[in-house]
Amino acid sequence: MIIGLVTAVAASTCYGVGSVLQAVGSRRSARAEAERAEPDQLTEHGGPSLSSTAKAVVTWEFLLGTVLDFVGFLLGALSARLLPLFLSQTVISANLVITAVCSIKLLGIRLKRPEWAAIGVVCGALVMLAVAAGPEGTGTTPMATHWWLLLISVVLIAGGSLLVRRLGRSGAIVAGLLSGLGFGALGIGVRILDGVDPFDLGRLLGDPALYAILVGGIGGMYLHTVALQIGSVNGATAALVVGETVVPGVVGVVWLGDATRDGLAWLGLLGFVLAVAGAVAVAHYGEGEGALQLESRSPEPAAH
Repeated sequence: MIIGLVTAVAASTCYGVGSVLQAVGSRRSARAEAERAEPDQLTEHGGPSLSSTAKAVVTWEFLLGTVLDFVGFLLGALSARLLPLFLSQTVISANLVITAVCSIKLLGIRLKRPEWAAIGVVCGALVMLAVAAGPEGTGTTPMATHWWLLLISVVLIAGGSLLVRRLGRSGAIVAGLLSGLGFGALGIGVRILDGVDPFDLGRLLGDPALYAILVGGIGGMYLHTVALQIGSVNGATAALVVGETVVPGVVGVVWLGDATRDGLAWLGLLGFVLAVAGAVAVAHYGEGEGALQLESRSPEPAAH
């Protein structure tokens, strides 16, 4: 349990710092494209095109953030094997706090009192969950479940990408939520993956859950990048928190045998609800933040 908590906290820190660095790179790229006003950099609905998103990922800030995300992924995968999903995913989602604090320095964002209050609620909820968490389930599921996870992951990422492109600049929160669902599918896939313990390369490569992990992880990264380009870093990250926490938590309890300590189910449920509610509150209060930041940093017109 202790090792699992330590790895989950470390993963949360990597994800939090990485998100802000990716936001810095994404927004710098978006501002540069806006200055050039190249018509192929936006979709017909005002959202970033595939080419503009590709340019965002080659900035040094984004690359460093991606490295931290990769480290966070490895640590998060380990914690998903060591802790109940409702605990591991929620602790990892506490990167919201790291994101908010780092965004003050790196993005010049000033958090409002309601946002600080919501972050405090999330932190308190995590303590409740840690106290209430019992042993993790076995993760043993029929192979049909692995195939369903892969199918849902593909539909979610492909359909979500099309939806966000249609929504354009109003789709930041939706993109964040869908990226969270992709990362949630990744967490479930890690838990049920065959061929890990004991290690069996043949079983590992033949498990559809492995490819669900890849689809959810890569697709979630793409949608998160889009969300960071067009909206609030705190709002997008909070929406991601909801997506990667709620579904895996429910799946872990209902299908994978995750449980709370005897007599503390109420505390675990309360902590879970408060964590999600706190994340939604941060998403609500930070929704208009991205546009304001982009406007405030737009270059002044040259004097004639």
